[in-house]
Amino acid sequence: MAMRFHVDIVSSESRIYSGQSDEIIVPTQQGELGIYARHAPLIGFLKPGFLRIFLGKKEKHSMFVSSGFIEVQPHVVTILSDLVIRSEEFDAAAAKAARYIGEHKNEINKQAINKELALQIKLYRMLGDIKQSKKGL
Repeated sequence: MAMRFHVDIVSSESRIYSGQSDEIIVPTQQGELGIYARHAPLIGFLKPGFLRIFLGKKEKHSMFVSSGFIEVQPHVVTILSDLVIRSEEFDAAAAKAARYIGEHKNEINKQAINKELALQIKLYRMLGDIKQSKKGL
């Protein structure tokens, strides 16, 4: 049996995940980082991307993370992200974004919208791309 370590994933709103893992794959600004038990300590910056948690060589959880930080200790990994969206929420998020874009297409094209809304639209498009690329795996 592989050595396990504890993982905590926290968003600005709540604790998203707290549990054991054999391996996690994290999107960082330096590229994807694979972490196993007894990994060397480090602190890094997240980039928007897909976080995967493995247990027993099977992917147990997957989620989208936005900007934030990761802290790795030999037996504990803590991930702090501004936004975390679980994979099971992708369909609802993509549908909401598509509906909004369809309903407000003329407004979006004709006028500048606030930064938060622009970022949400970009995120939902990225989620759609991630979901499509994951289907190809």
